[in-house]
Amino acid sequence: MSILSVFHHASPDLAYKVLTHPDDIATTLAEHGVRLTHWQPGVRLRPGSSQDEVLDACRAPLDRLMSEHGSAAFSVLSRDGVDATQADLRDEHVHDSDEVFALISGRGQVGLRVGDYVYAVLCEKDDVLVVPAGTRRWLDLGDNPFCLALRLFASDQGAQPRFTGDTSARDFAGMDEL
Repeated sequence: MSILSVFHHASPDLAYKVLTHPDDIATTLAEHGVRLTHWQPGVRLRPGSSQDEVLDACRAPLDRLMSEHGSAAFSVLSRDGVDATQADLRDEHVHDSDEVFALISGRGQVGLRVGDYVYAVLCEKDDVLVVPAGTRRWLDLGDNPFCLALRLFASDQGAQPRFTGDTSARDFAGMDEL
């Protein structure tokens, strides 16, 4: 079940609104150009699967998703446990193209900074979150990551994160604190 927690920038440890009904979440996010939908890739893969395993199993649903969103570039996010060699995704950044975050299994929380508010969207299996280009964001996988997702972008250039240098994203309650 997806959960949306909304924080004011002055209270990063206390959500002032928590939504669990899918229509309420979608409506609230849509007010800021963010879309939350669902897909059914029809595969059973665990986080930790290799990129080749994911591509072999998900080629058809990935092609459909890329066509539907006009995407030309993608990456596989596959984490099962903490791995010190992998990048920390909690640093606030923006992308020059829309990002499609499609969960295959597990869960991840996408933080979105819009004006004075942070919208923390806990995404789970089969969720698709579309974040507009230029939206300040970060990804929290929790203390013990368990997430397998596809991240789609309009181009390779649009997939490159530009870090804002704002470290306050780490002040907001993460996936494990909510």
